[in-house]
Amino acid sequence: MPSAIRTVGLTKHYDEVAVVDGLDLDIETGEVFGLLGPNGAGKTTTILMLLGLTEPTAGSMEVLGLDPRRHPLEVKRHVGYLPDAVGFYDDLTGRQNLKFTARLNHIEDADARIEGLLVQVGLEPAADQPAGEYSRGMKQRLGLADALVKEPSILILDEPTTAIDPEGVAEILDLIRGLAVQKGVTVLLSSHLLNQVQAVCDRVAIFVDGVVIAQGRPHDLAAEQVGHARVEFRFDDDAEIALRRLEEIDTVEDVIHGRVPGSWIATLDIGTLPATVNRLVSDGSRLTGVRRVDEDLDAIYRRYFEGEEVSA
Repeated sequence: MPSAIRTVGLTKHYDEVAVVDGLDLDIETGEVFGLLGPNGAGKTTTILMLLGLTEPTAGSMEVLGLDPRRHPLEVKRHVGYLPDAVGFYDDLTGRQNLKFTARLNHIEDADARIEGLLVQVGLEPAADQPAGEYSRGMKQRLGLADALVKEPSILILDEPTTAIDPEGVAEILDLIRGLAVQKGVTVLLSSHLLNQVQAVCDRVAIFVDGVVIAQGRPHDLAAEQVGHARVEFRFDDDAEIALRRLEEIDTVEDVIHGRVPGSWIATLDIGTLPATVNRLVSDGSRLTGVRRVDEDLDAIYRRYFEGEEVSA
């Protein structure tokens, strides 16, 4: 299956500053892909280029096999977009705004679709309230419904959970994941909120100053960065004895308390795990469990970001 979004060396300069510098992306159909980085890292500029709303300085890009520079209208027919600062006609109700979008996209008999979207994003009770009276979070919800009116093949979301309460965030993330899993929609999610990206994205690209310094699955990024994995060992032994036996193994580093009593988490080369287990057993340890522990995206991001600052 061809890529939903593909860029090669995509670059955007403003004056002499490279806002996006040599971006290579290959996003699969039905994937939820996260652009992760602080504000000003180049995420929004990347999105605008993919939508044909700003010209790249160099490089190439394809969205559903189309070049957004040459076929901007065709790209927009198949891509739903929720910008960071979403706007609506304040004197129209939420439902009327969605109907207006449906008419702009030449969608007939959209009433049932709109009603379903209002329920999905949790706006049904406020559907007939003027959008000018909506809170920021309500406008974000309406913006997500607006992006879905044309039933897009690709959904591009720029900070989609801004100003939404925690319960609403969980609902929106569930909706995003459901679109990918159940309907095969490709989702490109831009965010600086690491926990949300980790909760919903299959893969991520970490942006720093216009450059993607790493991309892949969070699990793989952790291994690439340090060449090691974190493994939890559970013992039916005295805690201090178990700790000492782990620390005596040359290939084991950074042993910390696990989340349950009798467990320790150690950093080690994953290839040495069988030998480590054999060594513990031969030393008399009563192991009750061994499992790999995924490092959270926050720790991965901080190490990549701090490493980039040091190298710079």
